[in-house]
Amino acid sequence: MPGEMAGKWRSLGLLMLAEIAAMSLWFMSAAILPDLTREFPISDFAQAALSSAVQIGFVFGAVASAFLGLADRIDPRRFFAFSAITAALFNASLLVVEPGGLASILARFATGVLLAGVYPVGMKIAVGWGQKDRGFLVGTLVGALTFGSAAPHLLALLGGTDWRWSLSVASLASAAGGVLCLFAGLGPFHAKAPRMKMKAIFTAWTNPKIRYAYAGYLGHMWELYAMWAWIGVALAVSFSAHMPAETAIPLSRLIAFLTIAAGGAACVVAGIMADRIGKANIAIAAMVISGTAALASALTFGGPVWLTILCVLIWGASILPDSAQFSALVADYAPPDQAGSLMSFQTALGFALTFFTVQLTPLGAELIGWPGVFVLMAIGPALGILGMLRLKRLS
Repeated sequence: MPGEMAGKWRSLGLLMLAEIAAMSLWFMSAAILPDLTREFPISDFAQAALSSAVQIGFVFGAVASAFLGLADRIDPRRFFAFSAITAALFNASLLVVEPGGLASILARFATGVLLAGVYPVGMKIAVGWGQKDRGFLVGTLVGALTFGSAAPHLLALLGGTDWRWSLSVASLASAAGGVLCLFAGLGPFHAKAPRMKMKAIFTAWTNPKIRYAYAGYLGHMWELYAMWAWIGVALAVSFSAHMPAETAIPLSRLIAFLTIAAGGAACVVAGIMADRIGKANIAIAAMVISGTAALASALTFGGPVWLTILCVLIWGASILPDSAQFSALVADYAPPDQAGSLMSFQTALGFALTFFTVQLTPLGAELIGWPGVFVLMAIGPALGILGMLRLKRLS
């Protein structure tokens, strides 16, 4: 037993490091966008496409993985490693293609396709290590994903105007993460499907508990990635009301990093609590706070810098903990040999939604301003709460 526990925490530690490293590719284009636009003439559409291409690529990859049952049929560590290393190569290709051109957008799309072999596959590995502490396990995994997603803002801050340095470091980190995952073990609750079961995906509809877990997740995703992708840009606009651009942009990058990272730390704490008081209860509490914080951020936008920072940090800390619990709920209610496919399909639906929200967010900001966009984001948590209340009635 002590040896098994040691193997569990060693494997999970390696998995978390691998997840952080590989997911550093996700928001790289958004983090270095101010530097890219100073050096290259990139249209507004291309700017948004560089971020949303990752989302739609992820959807394509996750749907393919779910229907083919890849996460349940092959060794998830090898799947993760191949995906992370190949994604690093596509990310590095941005060093040699024209930023904002078709090749760069296609490279970001391919990166998204491959990251579908990182995020849901990482969850598949994590849930194989426990049942009673599954909320904590998935919460920790999503926390690692969050730190990885925040990393581009930190790299952009450290790299200054040298976007090539930031891009290179993220690519090297992802490749290293792929190698690390190969050394992680598979837990005693890991289940492998003997063959492809395309019908397994329909469990998402026929099982009402999984269906409502999906519904809550979609409400959560309405808000999450639009906020993550554009909060740095929005904060730069807000801060510019009180300080010059050369001060506002570095500060916005720092706060964007801290905002996203705060959600990662909160995920771990929420995961521990979820195993004690219920995953659905934690999801509801997180959405109540995040929706309220979104409205508060809208009210303080362009106001005192410290107050805006406070509201956004609370928003960032509360916007993510529910994500892990939606996935843990799906793992709880799914047959063990279908868990990987159903979690992949869950993320595919969520990221299909984020393709539209990420693409439309800057356009919405032009029409109604960032405060109006923040108000619209709060609709997602409200709908997600309704889904979780319906789930609780079935439990």
